[in-house]
Amino acid sequence: MEEAEAKAPPASLLKDIVTAYRRNRLATLGAAVVVTLVLMAMFAPMLSPYDPFEIDLDLMTQAPSHAHWLGTDQFGRDLLTRIMFGTRISLWIGIVPTVLSMALGTALGLIGGFYGGWIDTAIMRLCDMVLAFPSLLLAMVVMYTLGASLVNIFIALAVVGWAGTARVVRAQVLSLREKEFVEAARAIGVRNRVIMVRHILPNCLPALIVLFTLGIPGAIMSEATLSFLGVGAQPPTPSWGLIITSGKEYLFSAPWIAIAPGVFILITVLAFNFMGDGFRDALDPHMKQ
Repeated sequence: MEEAEAKAPPASLLKDIVTAYRRNRLATLGAAVVVTLVLMAMFAPMLSPYDPFEIDLDLMTQAPSHAHWLGTDQFGRDLLTRIMFGTRISLWIGIVPTVLSMALGTALGLIGGFYGGWIDTAIMRLCDMVLAFPSLLLAMVVMYTLGASLVNIFIALAVVGWAGTARVVRAQVLSLREKEFVEAARAIGVRNRVIMVRHILPNCLPALIVLFTLGIPGAIMSEATLSFLGVGAQPPTPSWGLIITSGKEYLFSAPWIAIAPGVFILITVLAFNFMGDGFRDALDPHMKQ
């Protein structure tokens, strides 16, 4: 028995991460909620018998009922249907700008931290300029300049979010570039570009994974805010922010119009935050205990 245990291979790093993640109940709950939202977005046309754009003035501001679980809006459209279709927009706006901002921030942080000197100084001063402006205000400036559309929301949120990623990656690179494995790679003549991509970048992935999961809810909140202010998605797009905007005029007569999408935003943001915390704890060796 002891010999069999001695010969058993050690658990892989991936298995350790999965085990540590599954022990975090909130992280597991967050992952389940995110999977549910993704499935709801994918199969929204099959889950609801209603059209998210069809207007029926005979059903205006109906309270939640068996036929309309979350009620109807001021145009008689089924609110649950519009929220389900709005999940698609929110997830796209959460993922795409986060990927764009992280790609840009990772590249600049990697270059600045590895080469140092005037390159690092120039990149960091540019980060300071971006971070000096309130993120929402800067996103509004970009939206006013480019115009209100979903593509421009991607651009605006990517422009706002890359600086934080660049700073985190630069800090990681500064601590890694003097390590023994990097010095060994330099000693055998490995090019700087290969060292950055194949030796340093993989060691930054744990921090990037956490940043990614925590960046998605921030992008979703920013889109909802921009849509609420009228510079985000435009009607009749079933955006959660737009639904809240249209429902603010009916807070006393039909409060479900604004409350329902607000609850969905709250649940989505909490779910992604729980996932991010779970990944942070699972990937951090100091948190394994």
